[in-house]
Amino acid sequence: MNHTDKHHKQHKSHDEGQSHDGHIHHAHHEEQLEHDTHDSHEGGGHEHHHHGNFKELFLRSLPLGVVIMILSPLMGITLPLQFTFMYSDILVAVLSTILLAYGGRPFYQGAVDEFRQKEPGMMSLISLGITVSYVYSVYAVIAHYVTGQHVMEFFFEFASLLLIMLLGHWIEMRAVGEAGDAQRSLAELLPKDAHVVLEDESIDTRPVSELRVGDIVRVQGGENIPADGIIIKGQSRVNEALLTGESKPTEKKVGDEAIGGSTNGDGVLFVKVKETGDKSFISQVQTLIGQAQNQPSRAENIAQRVAGLLFYIAVIVAFIAFVFWLFVVDLQTAVIFTVTTLVIACPHALGLAIPLVTARSTSLGASRGLLVKDREALELAVKSDIMILDKTGTLTTGEFKVLNVEAIGDTYSQEEVIGLMAGIEGGSSHPIAQSIISFAQEEKVASTEFDSNEVVSGSGVEGESNGRKYQLVSQKAYGKELDITIPKGSTVSILTENGQAIGTVSLGDELKQTSRELINVLKSKGIQPLMATGDNEKAAQGVADELGIEYRANQSPQDKYDLVESMKNQGKTVIMVGDGVNDAPSLSLADVGVAVGAGTQVALDSADIVLTQSNPGDIISFIELAGKTTRKMKQNLVWGAGYNFIAIPIAAGILTPIGISLTPAVGAILMSLSTVIVAVNAMFLKLDKVEA
Repeated sequence: MNHTDKHHKQHKSHDEGQSHDGHIHHAHHEEQLEHDTHDSHEGGGHEHHHHGNFKELFLRSLPLGVVIMILSPLMGITLPLQFTFMYSDILVAVLSTILLAYGGRPFYQGAVDEFRQKEPGMMSLISLGITVSYVYSVYAVIAHYVTGQHVMEFFFEFASLLLIMLLGHWIEMRAVGEAGDAQRSLAELLPKDAHVVLEDESIDTRPVSELRVGDIVRVQGGENIPADGIIIKGQSRVNEALLTGESKPTEKKVGDEAIGGSTNGDGVLFVKVKETGDKSFISQVQTLIGQAQNQPSRAENIAQRVAGLLFYIAVIVAFIAFVFWLFVVDLQTAVIFTVTTLVIACPHALGLAIPLVTARSTSLGASRGLLVKDREALELAVKSDIMILDKTGTLTTGEFKVLNVEAIGDTYSQEEVIGLMAGIEGGSSHPIAQSIISFAQEEKVASTEFDSNEVVSGSGVEGESNGRKYQLVSQKAYGKELDITIPKGSTVSILTENGQAIGTVSLGDELKQTSRELINVLKSKGIQPLMATGDNEKAAQGVADELGIEYRANQSPQDKYDLVESMKNQGKTVIMVGDGVNDAPSLSLADVGVAVGAGTQVALDSADIVLTQSNPGDIISFIELAGKTTRKMKQNLVWGAGYNFIAIPIAAGILTPIGISLTPAVGAILMSLSTVIVAVNAMFLKLDKVEA
């Protein structure tokens, strides 16, 4: 695999989805993305794999290859299940021609790509092996009928190499997983239709693609806002968590900006469209994702480099062997040594070395809640320098929860304070109210009955119970200093009776249980943790102080993208962990993108690793898996390539003068043994208990 496109996706420029007048060509964009996704699936989502669907190629080539191997001896050795009949060699030659034209096509196309990039590698080596074995074998059949002499052919080696390579690429394609389409997921955040308010105040429902700057759209409660704009009427709470990472729904009123793709709360909003097309928030994020996916990765594929080295070694050694034996003995001897050298150089074991480990690693990862979408991420994670972590939904639960309730004075117990708070918030849909009510239910505390309660604009709620007046207001609205313990990064509300404080409640975004353990493990492994969040400074600092890490607050998608880019420009290998749309571009750009499974589809599509259980502690398992997988890959490369490095010069006859030569039969046995060792070694990959 070359290092040209980190996710190996082919996306059309987002600009193609925009018309010159700034309209959103939403339908066209979706259609184009479907086309791109189809192309990606056909190609398996991997470098060189775009030349064919390897599953289909392998399954259709298998019967043909098996017949060829049954009718052909293995480097001159007739196996028990093999048989021949009159003109069977001609039949084999015809079948091999068909197999070469069908199953060999993607390898030749891949080799052409490698030579265009001036980097011959695995595809070039495979193409060399199947070409030499096929051409020489056809020559052997023709020579047999022309001269009457038996000439050893390599049809068995040709068919087995082609099938093993197709199988290896299919295994790798499945293990890596087909890359999701993050841009398409983003487009789905926008509703397909918008309710446009006409001059006579009637409503015209039209496709979002037909919206123009200046249109006024009505957004009902629970609907997604169709385009970026300014609120000109109504007020509501809008959930922008998927887009900005801000955990709390944002209060919106006349004059405030509304982001297309965010979700309206209970109120009805009238929004004047301000941006469409490539200037909209979602389109800008799409553009960032596209840029990130087209960023070249610094990582080089070891197997590709080894295959490239083998290619040059095989060609040079084969040429030297040909020239040497041509002058020392004769042309026939020179050709035999040359062909044997090139055929033995074929990377049977090398072609399976990485895919088999990847398949095993993927299976083990899945059992721990880790979905590995890009195996290169495992190699990169081992040498990572910094891990950038989102806060909301990644290190924290992303839910507004009661962190602490305290009773002030001796008049009321903590349980009574909880009951009063739940009672005064009864019937409210505000996130703070819902959190307090849920907390009371969890603590099995009955809500106090209130005769009346109402919202106090800008400060909180008030009500009466048993002739007493209570208020639950913000610390700022209370206006007096209190000697209370406030958890870091939390919001505090004060419960008062007739103006006197009787209790406090602290609410905030709670840390996940395994977040501290993760930070400790990262530091012990020399990986610097850095939190980057769209949340405000106060909330960010509270979490960062609690974990003892550095942080960046108020981070937009562009800010996170720039942060990852700056770290990479400093030569650091970056792991990015996140779950929101605002994380998607940086997940794509990072050397390793890790998405928590409870996050958005956009983030999951942009990541290399997905944590299905949304548990940051699973990153510990990922780091362990990465280390062990990389070690197994290197071991398999030693076995897979080591045979070739030893066998090639011996096959060329370098030791013949001292009476040592590698016959084709022995070469075949060594080649098979190397493949078996690689397969068995891959199966020994296991995950131990996570070290914390």
